[in-house]
Amino acid sequence: MFLLLSPNIILFAAAVIPALYLLSYVYRQDKVEKEPPQLLLSLVLQGIFATVIAKILERAGLSLVSLVAREGTVLFSALLYFGVVAFAEEGAKYALLKRRTWNHPNFNFRFDGVVYAVFVSLGFALWENVGYVFSYGLGTAMIRAITAVPGHACFGVYMGCWYGEAYDRFRRGDEPGSRTRRIMALLLPALLHGAYDFLADMTGRVSAWVFVLFVAAMFLVTFRVVHRLSEEDRYIP
Repeated sequence: MFLLLSPNIILFAAAVIPALYLLSYVYRQDKVEKEPPQLLLSLVLQGIFATVIAKILERAGLSLVSLVAREGTVLFSALLYFGVVAFAEEGAKYALLKRRTWNHPNFNFRFDGVVYAVFVSLGFALWENVGYVFSYGLGTAMIRAITAVPGHACFGVYMGCWYGEAYDRFRRGDEPGSRTRRIMALLLPALLHGAYDFLADMTGRVSAWVFVLFVAAMFLVTFRVVHRLSEEDRYIP
C-alpha cells in the first residue's frame, strides 16, 4: 500500500512545498507583531475557495471573449488574460481577503496587509498547483515552483502593500484616499497577472526570453519591496 501511495505523496509534496516555503518566508518578515496562526490558516483556506470562484468567472468570461475575438489571435489572448483571468483570480482573492480581514482586530500594522494578501494568494497557488502537478507530473512541479507559485506570491505582495495603505487611510478618516488604494490593490496585481499569463502564452524564442526577463525582474523588485515594507512597518491607529 505504501508503495502504491508514495508516487502521490511525492507529487503532493512537490506541489505544496514551494507555497509553504514562501508562506514561511513572508511570515518571518512580519517582525513587529506576528499574526495568529488560526487567522493565517483561514486566509489560506480563503485562497483555496477563491480558486472555485475564479474558475466560474473564467468560464463565463471565456464565453464572452469568444464572441468578440477569434481564438489564437493576439486580441483573444489579451482579452482573455488581462480582462478575464487576471481580474477573475485577483478579484476573487481580493474579495475574500477584504471580507475576512478588513474589520479584524489583529489588522493593526501596515505590513499585516502584505501578510494577509500573500497568504490568500499562496492558498490559491497551492491548490491550483496541486491540480496541475497531479495532471501533468513532476516536470510541471519543477517549472511552476520557480514561476507560477512565486508569481502568485508577488501579486499578493502588491495587493497587500496597497491594501495595508488603504486600511491605514480608512482608519485615519481618509475615505477617498482609502478607496483609491483599494482600487490599486486590485488593479496592480491584475495587470501583473495579466502580463505574466500573456507573455507565458506567447510562442517563440524571443517571447520566451521576454517572459524570463519579466519574471526575473518582478521577483527581484518584489523581494526588495518586501524587505523595505518589513523594515518600514508602522502601526495603524
